[in-house]
Amino acid sequence: MATLELGDGSPSVRKLQKALKDAGFDPGLVDGEFGAGTEAALKAFQQSAGLLADGVAGPRTLKALGLVKSDKLEPALDRFSTQVVAQMFVGAPLANIRNYLPVVLEAMKAAGMVDRTMLLMALCTIRAETAGFAPINEGVSRYNTSPRGHQFDLYDNRKDLGNRGEPDGASYKGRGFIQLTGRSNYQTYGKRLGVPLEKEPDRANEPMVAAQILACFLADRERQIKEAVLEGDLRHARRLVNGGSHGLDVFVQAWRIGDMLTDDE
Repeated sequence: MATLELGDGSPSVRKLQKALKDAGFDPGLVDGEFGAGTEAALKAFQQSAGLLADGVAGPRTLKALGLVKSDKLEPALDRFSTQVVAQMFVGAPLANIRNYLPVVLEAMKAAGMVDRTMLLMALCTIRAETAGFAPINEGVSRYNTSPRGHQFDLYDNRKDLGNRGEPDGASYKGRGFIQLTGRSNYQTYGKRLGVPLEKEPDRANEPMVAAQILACFLADRERQIKEAVLEGDLRHARRLVNGGSHGLDVFVQAWRIGDMLTDDE
């Protein structure tokens, strides 16, 4: 069954309306026309089921209603070619995009993050965090190093990052495509991936490991990210990953370009 949304009219919409009614969410007349009543009932069902309440009956919503067997999202991987991504990454070496884009897309696919919104989120995050589309070490700055301190001393005692004092700041500085930071994050994602990141933090810069960390990190925040994007709040979407507004301008710029180039409507 294809994705259904406001304005559609078909036997599939009739099935959707009946399923909503059977689930206790009355769409009004079961007439096969996706109108405001169907949309309201659908959003209420999505909220009840813990789904993204966008009023669109996609694979996850249709499966939750028992109308399809698979909840796999429509893949948009082929929309993100080297040529498209190069336009999102102004000034980045083309060789980096050619080398690392396939690795990132492979990791996103493995994590089930194949829809356009999450692929845009992944690539725009890389744009904001690394600029040149390569896994890198965090640089020394006034945000992580005090005027007379050793490198990354301002991270050493960050309990919110799980750090326990020197040399944790330098050991667990930002790395990779997403700039994974803090002992606790290295512990968490190391266990998730089966990679000893706490003992070997430099492995967070290995291309495939960096891509897998990115995919897992975004998957943990998928619904919140999509809710922010649905509201048009790219600042909040960025904050969900970075915790602040660092790199927001280039994040938004890359998003606008990527959104335009990959929109098939």
